[in-house]
Order: sequence, then C-alpha cells, then structure tokens
Amino acid sequence: MKILFVSLGCDKNLVDSEEMLGLLQKHGYTFTDDETEADVIVINTCCFIGDAKEESVNTILELAEYRKAGSCKALIVTGCMAQRYKQEILDEISEVDMVLGTTAYEKIVEAVDQALAGKRSVEEQPLSYLPQTDAGRVVTTGGHYAYLKIAEGCNKCCTYCIIPKLRGRYRSVPMERLVAEAETLAAQGVKELILVAQETTVYGVDLYGAKSLHVLLQKLCRISGLRWIRILYCYPEEIYDELIETMRMEEKICHYLDLPIQHASDEILRRMGRRTTQEDLRAIIAKLRERIPDIVLRTTLIAGFPGETQEQHEELMGFIDEMEFDRLGVFPYSQEEDTVAASMPDQVAEETKLTWQAELMELQQEIAFDKAEDRTGSVVTAMVEGKVADEDAYVARTYGDAPNVDGLLFIQTGEELHSGDFVRVHITGAAEYDLIGELEEQGLDGRIENESAE
Repeated sequence: MKILFVSLGCDKNLVDSEEMLGLLQKHGYTFTDDETEADVIVINTCCFIGDAKEESVNTILELAEYRKAGSCKALIVTGCMAQRYKQEILDEISEVDMVLGTTAYEKIVEAVDQALAGKRSVEEQPLSYLPQTDAGRVVTTGGHYAYLKIAEGCNKCCTYCIIPKLRGRYRSVPMERLVAEAETLAAQGVKELILVAQETTVYGVDLYGAKSLHVLLQKLCRISGLRWIRILYCYPEEIYDELIETMRMEEKICHYLDLPIQHASDEILRRMGRRTTQEDLRAIIAKLRERIPDIVLRTTLIAGFPGETQEQHEELMGFIDEMEFDRLGVFPYSQEEDTVAASMPDQVAEETKLTWQAELMELQQEIAFDKAEDRTGSVVTAMVEGKVADEDAYVARTYGDAPNVDGLLFIQTGEELHSGDFVRVHITGAAEYDLIGELEEQGLDGRIENESAE
C-alpha cells in the first residue's frame, strides 16, 4: 500500500506529520508523491488564519477527486482543521473516510486500516492528552536540520488566536524524551536542531515548577554531532536572565531569537490580550542586544487589528524604524470565528489591512537591505543547503537565517559541497534579502571540522 502524505501549515504541524510517517513506515506502508499512485491519501491540515484554512479546504477537495475516481481507496484528514471542523468535514465531504484530531495522530495506522476496511468516523483524544510515539520520525527536511517540538498547546489566549481551542493548554514534553529524541536525530545526521512550540520560553513550568528552557538547552548542547541549536517562538515577556546567559555561553546555540511582538501600540497590545507594553518591548530588545551584541532578532506583526487607527499604525511604523529588526514578517489580521477579537467592533477594512501590511514590509525591506549590504566584506560560518541547478554555486544559511522564513547565502564555487557541510564564507555582496559570497580558504576547501557556531 502506497501513501501520499501532505503536510500543511507550520513546522510544529510538520513534526506531527513526521511522527505519523514514522508510525506508518514501521507498520509496512510505503510512500509516494504521485497522487495517481496513492492507495491512501493523508492530509495534515492547518486553519490558524483564513489563508491557511482556504489552502486546507482546497487541498482536501482537490485530492478528494482521486478518492472519487477510485484510484485512491482511503482519504484521511488530520491536524488543526480536523480538530476544529471534525464532524463538518465528515458530513460535507463524502470522500473523506477518517478524521483525526490534533491529539489523536498516534492512531494514524489504526485510522488507515479502518478506512481501508470501509469505516468512516472521527478519532480524537482529549485536548489535555500529550501524544507519544516510539516509532521514530521520518525527517522530511533533508536530514541536516530538524525541528524538535518541546511542548504542545498554549495558555496565553490572545484574543485573535484559536490555537488553545485546537491544541489545548500548555503541556511540556518531558526533558528526558526530548534529549533522547535529539540524540536519535543527531545519530541520523541532523546537525541543526530547531526548537519549536506555540511558546518555547515557558518550557517546563508545568512539569518542573519553573522555566527550564535553559536547562534543556544545556543538555542538548552536550549531544555529539549537533552543531547549531536554534530557538523559535519566544514570547518577549517570558525571556529570562538564565536563558540569555545560556545563549551567551553555549557555543552551539545560535545567537538568534524569534520574538513575535504583534504590535507596538499599548492600546492594541491590550486589545490583543498581549502581556507587554511598548516600554517592555524596548527593555527586552535592549537587554538582548546588550548581552548578546551579535544577536539576530526576528519578529512578526499583525496589520489591521480591530479598532486600529491610522495613528496607531504610524506608531508601529515608527517603532519598527527605530528598533531595526533583522527579520520581520507581517500578516493582515484574520477574523477567526470563536475568538474574542472576531466580535470586536470597528473591524478594519480588508483594503486598509493590505495597505498597512505593504507599508510595513516596504519599511522592513529598507532596513533588511541595508543590513545585508553592511555585511559585505565580513566572513561568516554557513551551513550548505544544496546546489543551484546548472551553476557552480550552492545555497547556504548563516546562524541568522532560519530555514524557509529568512534569507539565503549563495556561494560561488567550483568545489563540491554537500548539504549539511559547514563552511567559512567571505561575503562579497547582497541581493535584496540574500547574501552572495565565496569560500574562504581554510583547511580542506573551506569546510569546518570542529567549529560549532559563528
């Protein structure tokens, strides 16, 4: 039996997909990327914002055609949309055989078997449940980097966000499980480990009574084979001194933090249910840059939150201009049903949201392009991602670039490199968000044998 597996949405969802792939592989299923060859199709969905919901629906309907035609014998929907609209999916899309909620992905093998036997149903677990599999993940990111999901759920309950209703309250994964999983990934060749959760900074509070991300990081840094450890999704108000000090002292930890601030107007932050003020944001950014001078900071913003005025948008523009984040993304506000913000008065017109989003991104482009130009002439450590087709060039990333969201470094060289190689690169120029460079003469064709970080 061949399975086509489609994973949509965030990297946290991707980890769930890789767990399901591991379970299916362990039970003898094989995989294909050709829809016409698939006996079973599994779609791991997302519905965080409107665009993600639309992509999930369109993917289900598109692949349902193969179920309708009979070439596919079972169609299974999992993930956030499956959790949110489980019965509606089963009732309204007759081609769907099984629906699995977010905490039920352990049951994927059982769901496939039941679907092939002609059963149609919803399989779910309580949102307080923390799935655990022992099959081993099938890493789909190329093998040289992988995500490590350190917790599930969220307690913040921001007024625009549906995640707590889809993923439950915050549950940390026990540290011994994470260390064992990281050791397995490193043994398989993973060199960069990227820590993810709905929020990473409060890891361990529920299990150990105190923030314990710094303890986990110290244990992960002892694992042989890992070269870079990157942290995503750090709520700014939860950044704490022991974490900063651990980042500063441990060579394997990338000097990179993802801080989703969402806005800079105190009134908008309050309406969002955020737990920071603009003064708080200034303080934590200043502390991070003082303690770790070469830190790269990424953030995300929401444009057009209900009640946002032109003046508040301009206040945000001024803040971004002053803070000069290294990386930044902007999303137009998405009015999600079952959230507090969805019923707020003064919803902002779609055209205005898009205009404000474009203005913020245009401002950030100027900042990012200037920062890229300023790096010309420097020498950096980079991890090779792959070769550029039909050219004597390779794609790589520096410690300041997370995969799939940040810029790239293009290395001009006739030498043979491999994905996962660490090299020293002399930056010779910049092209918008990306850098261009040449291999630095060091040892065997610029490769680094024993250096763990920039």
